[in-house]
Amino acid sequence: MNRGKITRERLLEVAARTAGSVGLEGLTIGTLAHSAEMSKSGVFAHFGSKEELQLAVVASARQRFIQDVLEPSYEAPVGSPRLHALFERWMDWAEGKSVPGGCPILAASLEFSGRPGVVRDRVAHLQGELTTAVEKTVKIAVEEGHFRMDLDVVQFAYQMHCLVLGFQLRHHLLRRGDARACARAAFDYLVNFADKS
Repeated sequence: MNRGKITRERLLEVAARTAGSVGLEGLTIGTLAHSAEMSKSGVFAHFGSKEELQLAVVASARQRFIQDVLEPSYEAPVGSPRLHALFERWMDWAEGKSVPGGCPILAASLEFSGRPGVVRDRVAHLQGELTTAVEKTVKIAVEEGHFRMDLDVVQFAYQMHCLVLGFQLRHHLLRRGDARACARAAFDYLVNFADKS
């Protein structure tokens, strides 16, 4: 990896942490330069505008989510075990074990949901990709015979997504120590409802 790429990767790490405290909209070339102890021109050389910086942070978060959540969970056996692994890894991600402050994609989703533009469109696309991945994982659990054949896959995936969002809110905003236990109990209830027996 060349020096420029190493610097860009380091800047993206700092940008993710900075966005965790100031939001994606509060992340600018100037705030990143200050946080990374670099000149504005040095940061600008890697990200030519605030929007390019925001898009790069979103793309980096997507790659990190794939690396830290999806890929490890896909190592579990297909069906219900994989769905459980996905839920646990996703909660780790939402808790902030990969990126401090929790899910930067969720934060950007809330921040940009009412703002038209390329950043909002990119974030919406990522949420759509995630929804599709969860639905596919649930569908495979049905096909493997772990869940009822008449299970509404879309509804199950929606509720699973809601549980992770609720977990992040309870953990980060409310600072409740029982957040993970509550989320697990709700997920177990959802899985028991879906169980074919």
